Amino acid sequence: MSAYKLLEKNTICYHCGDAIVEETSPYQLDNHSFCCLGCQTVYQVLVQSDMQSYYRYNTHPGKSQKDAKVDLSYLDEPNIVQKLVDYQDEDRSIITLYIPAVHCSSCIWLLEHLYKLNDAVLASQVDFMKKQASITFKSRQLSLRGLVELLTQIGYEPKITLQDVVKQGKTINNNQLVAKIAVAGFCFGNSMMLSFPEYFGMDAFEKNYANFFGYMNLGFTVPTLLYSASDYFRSAWQSVKQRQLNLDVPLALGIFVIFLRTAVEVLSQTGPGFADTLCSLVFFILIGKWVQERTYHHISFERDYRSYFPVAVTVVGDGADQPVQIADLQVGDRIRVRNNEIVPADAILLKGRASIDFSFVTGESKVMSKSLGEIVYAGGRQVGEAIELEVVKPVSQSYLTKLWNNESFKQYEKKFDTFIGFISKYFTIGLVTIALAAATVWLVGGDPARAWGAFTAVLIIACPCALALSSPFTLSAALSILDRNKMYVKNTAAVEQMAAIDCIVFDKTGTISSPKSSTMLFEGSLSAYDRKLIHAVCRHSSHPLSREIVKWLSEDASLELTAFDEQVGKGIVAELDGHKLKVGSGNFVVGSIANQDGTAVYISVDGDLRGFFSLEQSWREGLSSVVHAFEEGYALHLLSGDNERRADALRVIFPQPSQLLFNQSPADKLYRVETWQDQGLQVCMLGDGLNDAGALKKADLGIAVSDDINNFSPGCDAILDGVSFDKLPRFFAFAKDAVKVIHMSFAISLAYNIIGLSFAVQGTMSPLFAAILMPISTVTVISFTSLATRWFARRNRLV
Repeated sequence: MSAYKLLEKNTICYHCGDAIVEETSPYQLDNHSFCCLGCQTVYQVLVQSDMQSYYRYNTHPGKSQKDAKVDLSYLDEPNIVQKLVDYQDEDRSIITLYIPAVHCSSCIWLLEHLYKLNDAVLASQVDFMKKQASITFKSRQLSLRGLVELLTQIGYEPKITLQDVVKQGKTINNNQLVAKIAVAGFCFGNSMMLSFPEYFGMDAFEKNYANFFGYMNLGFTVPTLLYSASDYFRSAWQSVKQRQLNLDVPLALGIFVIFLRTAVEVLSQTGPGFADTLCSLVFFILIGKWVQERTYHHISFERDYRSYFPVAVTVVGDGADQPVQIADLQVGDRIRVRNNEIVPADAILLKGRASIDFSFVTGESKVMSKSLGEIVYAGGRQVGEAIELEVVKPVSQSYLTKLWNNESFKQYEKKFDTFIGFISKYFTIGLVTIALAAATVWLVGGDPARAWGAFTAVLIIACPCALALSSPFTLSAALSILDRNKMYVKNTAAVEQMAAIDCIVFDKTGTISSPKSSTMLFEGSLSAYDRKLIHAVCRHSSHPLSREIVKWLSEDASLELTAFDEQVGKGIVAELDGHKLKVGSGNFVVGSIANQDGTAVYISVDGDLRGFFSLEQSWREGLSSVVHAFEEGYALHLLSGDNERRADALRVIFPQPSQLLFNQSPADKLYRVETWQDQGLQVCMLGDGLNDAGALKKADLGIAVSDDINNFSPGCDAILDGVSFDKLPRFFAFAKDAVKVIHMSFAISLAYNIIGLSFAVQGTMSPLFAAILMPISTVTVISFTSLATRWFARRNRLV
């Protein structure tokens, strides 16, 4: 055991848990090993602040500090700070920051003890579900930039985007619903307590207070009816006005009739009424509504391009660089874009080697090299050294914003008839018909009192409480199981939509190919000596492809260069060990050549072409098995903005009838989805980039595939973490099973209703009978849905 512990200590970073590459890490402190200086520094800071108990809550709770530091100089600009903070006066500021790294109790503990790390922090409070921290700090002692740097230093870098400045889409408040549940619950408990003597028999003393108990119970029904149940009456009225009956109509009718009969019985002193039944009914259906409305508040399903943009960009001035808000960027401004930063506006390249990753916008997976004087469009991400550009169009008129504002990306209203929606159309009509028929029979028989009793009893006992609960509880249980498997569905209706899908359309770049995994391929022939020569040349270049080649060659020793000349946008000429090497584009190395591929790197030694390297993204793990699993029962298609260079490989993976369409624009993708929908298919679109946004919204179900769910993704119905891509067939099968559970729970609910109706139509239903039957049916349905959903999840290997 001790040997094992020693091994773990030496190979795993004590702070973040990352593997330590070297056998003996140079970063050692207090008998702990660290993967980098950053992690060691964070450990030191925590220990110096007497906060080492951070490591007691979780093993390796920290975040790796190896990532490149982000330029935060824009947070020194007063006009930007003013838009980001929630409150500011002369002494203090309050800001709410979104921190994606929050994931466990240690994170909460550390963030809420920030005041120990810096005296200027007065208080901090974490909302774990939303991954937000509200921090109050002394703005005279600590700037906003200093605060963000402090958070970044301890591994909790906030995510600040242009949408944070606009402050939209942040207000989600369901406190009112909770208050209504609380009122209904209070009234339910008290009315039930006051009803017990009536149910279990009163002695002479208690009978003196029977009327008083009745009035008290009637009093409890008033706030329940007027406040807690008000939404159902409002919804029912709207439904009737639009002549589209929903489930709220029989619910509202049932609630009102229960109140009416209770009031009549109590005021006329002819009975105790059904006060506890009314309060319990409203309490349970509000619980169901709350369960249904629970969504992932920390994940945004309705994002626009502003979430993709940073808040500011660096403008190159005469004296010094100046961070400027993107909204204030002017035509003619000279901007600096560093490694991994977004080009915010259409601009001309003035300086540096531009290698632009445009895959998120166009779907084209290859990194594009740009020459000096060439236009670089907004939305591309620079990979490599810093470049300087001159803005030629305002942000509002850039390619990216035009693309987003295109007609193709307009919001589409999705019309999907859920099972409850379908049933509701007929339930109300059937219920009222039975009630009227029962009343008519007793009226014809000359018993108007029993006619009134039968009419009201039918509306009370058949009130679809259990039916209203079956769908939210089943689908909410399904949501939590999908969530556990890293499939984040927007709402419960989307699970039913998933069950109805019969056509699945895949995007290629970033969806079925993994952005984090790429393969370097070499076509040609290299000797062992050639490998050493190429390694020696490429290791002196900072170009991303050169670094990939060095990684691929993995040579131990390197030769010394005698000459080295790297030409921007072309390649390298180098001399070593008596040989002349050329490494670069086809035109540069060999002259005229057919393949002008931007990511192909050609190699020649002493004028003799050895071949070329190419970088290809790998397919996601399990792609073949996913496609194979969908072959039966689904139409499968591929829509890609990329070119056809890997079409042959994809034709082997996809079944024969599938359409594989390449070079598709956003409008093309939207048109194809519409075409399949017109053929009567329920289409699911899986995509990841801006060029998929229109198709994702138009499809019956849009799923954004992302390798980091906190990063920007287009608006959609669900977000799938890339690591769970191979579980897709199981997710779809589970959605179908969840709908089966709803159908079965409806049958159970109907059985209870039939039993109750047999008494109700005779006008013999007592308050005790209603008080027992209705909660039992509710508990039965909730228990059944919870157990059955879990059983189906186990059968689909999701728990």
